[in-house]
Amino acid sequence: MKDMSQATLVGDRELAISRLLDAPRELVWSVWTDPAHIGEWWGPNGFRTTTEIMELRPGGQWRFVMHGPDGRDYRNRIVYLEVVRPERLVYEHAGEDGDEPVNFRVTVTFAEEAGKTRLTMRMVFPSPDERTRVVEEYGAADGLTQTIGRLEEYLRRR
Repeated sequence: MKDMSQATLVGDRELAISRLLDAPRELVWSVWTDPAHIGEWWGPNGFRTTTEIMELRPGGQWRFVMHGPDGRDYRNRIVYLEVVRPERLVYEHAGEDGDEPVNFRVTVTFAEEAGKTRLTMRMVFPSPDERTRVVEEYGAADGLTQTIGRLEEYLRRR
């Protein structure tokens, strides 16, 4: 995948981002998969994230709440399909108990490049209309770009 430091619409069902992070792969993996870290950076600008459970294994779940700057809570549930430390995560993302009707599959890869990490995140939606809805209704493209920006800043501080 070409370098896409901003979230980009790919084809008719995908939203993707790729960024070279100035941090070793093990560190990037750790801050992505440890609840003590991910709550410090996950989500768009102004959001906070609280993890209720994170079972990092195929079939395991990550249940979390994104607290918006407007006071609204967004409950989320992720089910891990693949966990290949420290290279790859594949998961299904869904709103918790139908609260947020947003469903898509995510593949995140962590590739080592000369002591840095090439992070690539691909979100594939069930239909073009669903991708359009999530991008328009939830600001998913800007939110993804901001989330990876927050990750980059968090890694800088470490």
